Amino acid sequence: MQSYEEFSESQVKILQHFVTNIDSNVFVLRNLPEVIKGALFSRYSRSSLGLRSLLLKEFILNEETAFESIAGMAGGEEASDQVAAIHKAQNFYDRILDGYGDDSIGELGGAHLAIENVSMLAVKAVQDARIGGSPLEKSTRYIYFDQKVNGEYLFYKEPVLMTSAYRDLYVDTCNMLFDTYSKLIPPLTEFMEEKFPKEENTSKVAYGAALRAKVLDCLRGLLPASALTNMGVYGNGRFFEGLIRKLNVNNLVELQDLGRQSYNELSSVIPSFVRRADANHKNQVDFVRFFESMQEEVKVVTKQHCNFKSESMQPGVKLIEFDPDDVKKVAAATLYANSNKRLSDLRDYCKKLSKEDIARIIDAGCNSRENRRHKSPRALEHAAFTFEIMSDFGCYRDLHRHRILTQERQLLTCGYGYFIPPEIVGSEMEEQYRSAMDQSKKAYDAIVGELPEEAQYVVPMAFNMPWYFNLNLRALQWICELRSSPAGHPNYRYIAQEMAKQVCEAIPEFEPIFRFVDYEGHEELGRLGQEEKKVEKLKQS
Repeated sequence: MQSYEEFSESQVKILQHFVTNIDSNVFVLRNLPEVIKGALFSRYSRSSLGLRSLLLKEFILNEETAFESIAGMAGGEEASDQVAAIHKAQNFYDRILDGYGDDSIGELGGAHLAIENVSMLAVKAVQDARIGGSPLEKSTRYIYFDQKVNGEYLFYKEPVLMTSAYRDLYVDTCNMLFDTYSKLIPPLTEFMEEKFPKEENTSKVAYGAALRAKVLDCLRGLLPASALTNMGVYGNGRFFEGLIRKLNVNNLVELQDLGRQSYNELSSVIPSFVRRADANHKNQVDFVRFFESMQEEVKVVTKQHCNFKSESMQPGVKLIEFDPDDVKKVAAATLYANSNKRLSDLRDYCKKLSKEDIARIIDAGCNSRENRRHKSPRALEHAAFTFEIMSDFGCYRDLHRHRILTQERQLLTCGYGYFIPPEIVGSEMEEQYRSAMDQSKKAYDAIVGELPEEAQYVVPMAFNMPWYFNLNLRALQWICELRSSPAGHPNYRYIAQEMAKQVCEAIPEFEPIFRFVDYEGHEELGRLGQEEKKVEKLKQS
């Protein structure tokens, strides 16, 4: 549709630099810093003007906004000049953001934050901030982690450990793990080449990539939680404010440092969105007081109530909570949008239906799906499940990335055994692998009594850890179908398959919902198919 707004020739010339078109009702902002976009949209909700008119009147032509310096209209602006201009005009933007909305205004601007040379433990803390952020981490599947810089392996030198009596034990153990990882790459690669020889018509590039992924999938368990990695995070202002707050109150020095550094860097581009996470801001001070008090009370009641004996946890997946009546809730919700009935009446109605009728309603919501990317209706969100999982830390790292669910883990430990890649069982490589795990456990056991949180850094990724998932059926469908695909790591493929199987056994009516779960074992090079597709796409481009 055509816009009702009219602009002069000079105004059009200005606006063309900042919007994708002048005439349409649908357009995109461009060449604008986040602080301006956020303030513009927050003001937009309380104005009768169109966004382009508002941009002209209250921002471009308003001296208080420092618009030319921030947006670079004057040309030739240095980055430092732009940052200075943002801070000079910060009172204006703070006033706009505070005056025209609530916390949700913080979602109207964002930033890309690069975080380099942080431990795998720290990365999990960042990824645990679920909503509003999109993290992407360096892969242990495609990148070798045996590089050295100035003759040293890349792992986090945890300050508390490095100034403790455990310094040498910590450093020596981490070096041993990296040494073992590095030494096993050549023999395991040779073994895999013999077990899965390249077929004549298979691309050499695709085969090499799939082979490398298979080898590194097997050996990643040797990497300690202290191994350094890189990640990029795109997030909105509200996400970053919440993330920094949580990092600031973490007990680990690395995460406190990461919180401070993130705040400093984000303050140069979106200061108005993260200002309340400043250590001296009253909101942050209040949060610290609340968090520390809450943590202390939880620890007291945990100590009071968790001194009983319980069954020892074993590796695997266990469905521990579900409601058989949820199938009728899903059926009622499926009918709701196309009816004129109350949800409560539809639920009562579905309670009286036969299993066949319920099955037909459930099928109606999933029969048309042709692949896993065809999303099921929201009716599936009326069924909920809780799983308790015991698997290796490497597997947790992969599954933890699914943020639209409730999940919680306990501290990393060496107390639940470790995963051994079946590919090395019975070989000399198994002996070296087991020796590395045993040495790591001895180091962990020596440290954990005095420094339980810092001891996590020495735990290799192969060691098992407990965590739980609480999620709805729609999220579960997505995870199980995505993570069971042949290209995935065998360990999380097993978990995805098990979660789907156990739900189908508990509530058989839900079985059709998991139609794209891959239950096959796939002993071959799981990534080969995906790598061949990538090679074909490159040829066609």
